[in-house]
Amino acid sequence: MGFPKSRRRLVMVVAALLAVAVVAVVVHRVLAPAEVSTVARGEYPAAPRPGPGVIGRLPAAPLIVDARLRVYAAHRQVYADRPVDGRYRTTPFWSYRRWPAELSGVVASGRTVVSRWSDGRLVALDASSGRVLWRAAGPAPAEGGAAPRRTGAATVWDPRGLYLTDLADGRRVLVVTGTAEARGVQVADGRELWRVDLPGSCRSDIGTTVAGQLIGLDTCAGTAAVEFRDAVSGLVRERWQPPGLTTDGLVVSPLGCRTGRSDCSGLRTAGPGDAGGRGWLLGGGEPLAAPALGTAGAALAGELAVTVADGMAVGRSARSGAELWRFDGLGPARVLAVQPGRVHLLTEENELVTLESVTGVLLSRFPFTVGSDGTGWAPGAVAAEGGFVAVERLREPVDPDGDDQRYYLTAETVILAAT
Repeated sequence: MGFPKSRRRLVMVVAALLAVAVVAVVVHRVLAPAEVSTVARGEYPAAPRPGPGVIGRLPAAPLIVDARLRVYAAHRQVYADRPVDGRYRTTPFWSYRRWPAELSGVVASGRTVVSRWSDGRLVALDASSGRVLWRAAGPAPAEGGAAPRRTGAATVWDPRGLYLTDLADGRRVLVVTGTAEARGVQVADGRELWRVDLPGSCRSDIGTTVAGQLIGLDTCAGTAAVEFRDAVSGLVRERWQPPGLTTDGLVVSPLGCRTGRSDCSGLRTAGPGDAGGRGWLLGGGEPLAAPALGTAGAALAGELAVTVADGMAVGRSARSGAELWRFDGLGPARVLAVQPGRVHLLTEENELVTLESVTGVLLSRFPFTVGSDGTGWAPGAVAAEGGFVAVERLREPVDPDGDDQRYYLTAETVILAAT
């Protein structure tokens, strides 16, 4: 004897509801917002002292943190490996993942690593353990721009809208900007210091200064002006226009930055009829003219302008232009990067030459290659920190519109050296 039709219908309805419930649980577990923090199980490594030379090659761009760790960016993950002078990327020392948000930027201050996500969330991690120190809300990153390539260099070496700066009292501030908002956050504890509205697409970020200011280029009133916003209060303290230069089509570039576009000590301005540009030093007030920085390709190291011409590197006072040192025998070369105390030059044969920035004394010189890869490559994104230099190697001729396989030299395209 079978079940009555009504009972069969009831059983079918119950079974369908159970199936729906099971599917809902599975979907929730898979798609629900989540974070996974895998903390370090080993000891925090000591800072090594490697001799000058190429250390190795990596598939991803490393952010050197505290001269002890390498921190990397993935699509939905920030993670670290050790030792900092390891030849290859190793098993993660710690890892932090979020879902469904995407990682948009990473900066580091001492042993604090701050990550920014596509939903605006800020998450600070302890570099020595990977543990979450604090979480804070922030403005969502501005939309648009080129998608990050596979190395993640743009995310860790030049994260737009994510800048560090120092205050006079020793505090470190993270300035976070989006399309229509900016916030100042204290690095030590994530406390919000200020929040202001921004005018939108008629204003763009330049970076932060060593004097604790956010630099912006504002064209909203029709005439371009450079604004300097105080990192303590969020108030615009100075609006400046380069004297004698038309502000139509004004281009402003940061110089002498400690990392990315953070803690910059100078600017270069250029506009129609002034393609070579002018250099300026930044302090607490109006920018000071630095004629030696107006030379094309000039780099700022402290208050020295460094240029390369006719096989010779020359260090000059950025203020007066007076020559302070010179280094000959380079052949065709360019300034690759600067960091405190060091100027890194790349020759036409891809030799890496490092000079002491104040005196011009040679610190190291060696072929910038590893294994059998050779020196037939063009430099891409570059980072210099803690005595290390990391460079993306691009396939020649460089095709900026090519896919990653065409764009990069090899799968392990980032070369890392100690100088």
